[in-house]
Amino acid sequence: MKTKHLFNFLIFPMLFIALNACETDDILPALELSVDDENLSEANSEVTITATLNGESDTDIVVPFDISGTATPSADYSLSSNNITISAGNTSGSLTISSIQDEEIEGEETIIISLENASNVLTLSGSQIIIALQDDDSDSDGDGVLDANDDCPNEAGAIENNGCPFLGFLINEVLYDPASGLSGDANNDGTRDANDDEFIEFFNSGPELDLSGYTVSDASQIRHTFPAGTIIPVNGVLVLFGGGTPTGDFGGAIVQTASEGLINMSNSGDFVTLADPSGTPILTFDIEPLSNNPNESYTRNPDLTGNFEQHGGIEGSNGTLFSPGTKLDGSSF
Repeated sequence: MKTKHLFNFLIFPMLFIALNACETDDILPALELSVDDENLSEANSEVTITATLNGESDTDIVVPFDISGTATPSADYSLSSNNITISAGNTSGSLTISSIQDEEIEGEETIIISLENASNVLTLSGSQIIIALQDDDSDSDGDGVLDANDDCPNEAGAIENNGCPFLGFLINEVLYDPASGLSGDANNDGTRDANDDEFIEFFNSGPELDLSGYTVSDASQIRHTFPAGTIIPVNGVLVLFGGGTPTGDFGGAIVQTASEGLINMSNSGDFVTLADPSGTPILTFDIEPLSNNPNESYTRNPDLTGNFEQHGGIEGSNGTLFSPGTKLDGSSF
């Protein structure tokens, strides 16, 4: 009998302990983090971090987190909140991380979000999000101008020329054969004149150039001497007309008329020379290959870098016969 009673005494305490182990009212809800995209572009984009419970909570839960990584808050990104709140009766809450655009070459950086201990919840191990902040700034040609601002991203150039190499001083457009009637009035003075409406459009890619005392000659003689103070800025334009009274702003270009009364470019072929004050040729232009009496100008297509083509036949010209001082489509340089 003593053995039987002892056996019962051992069983009942074990059953009492087991029943108490099944009580779940005091078990905390588990919390995990997730993100809708682990890659965040620097170009003003955003990602959403979500904290999720495995069951509803009876009270509001404030989820604190630690933020680290190589990216800098307020400089590289911003947060919509300093914590995540899960309202009573809900199972999740979220915050937004927004990138901040800059023009620094930084490479890929990281934003690390890690859960800290929160009251009334059980933080699962490994509740950490790593976001790659991807830099969109690059300098492919290494010239110090970011590709986003570089007009020539694949060719090293000058910072002061928007990343493009200086092309030097060049002729971009020539009209040696004005059309008949007012359609040939290139200098816009109200009169078509075969000599006055001839023009040469010069472009200075840079650096700044002082043309004082320089001359323009045809195959026969000097036709123009640039007056003192003729300074062409970087990316500046100068239009030299044969004569008349040029009227208008011509895209903001410097406008002059030939000091000898005409440029006198021959329709049957001529050779134009720009020389410095000592007479050294700086720039030449051979009209001979273009001597087909087109009744319109010849212009580079594309402007500045292309070959010479008849103006009106270029799609971007909208059928216009010339564009002194502007690009072939009439826009400013």
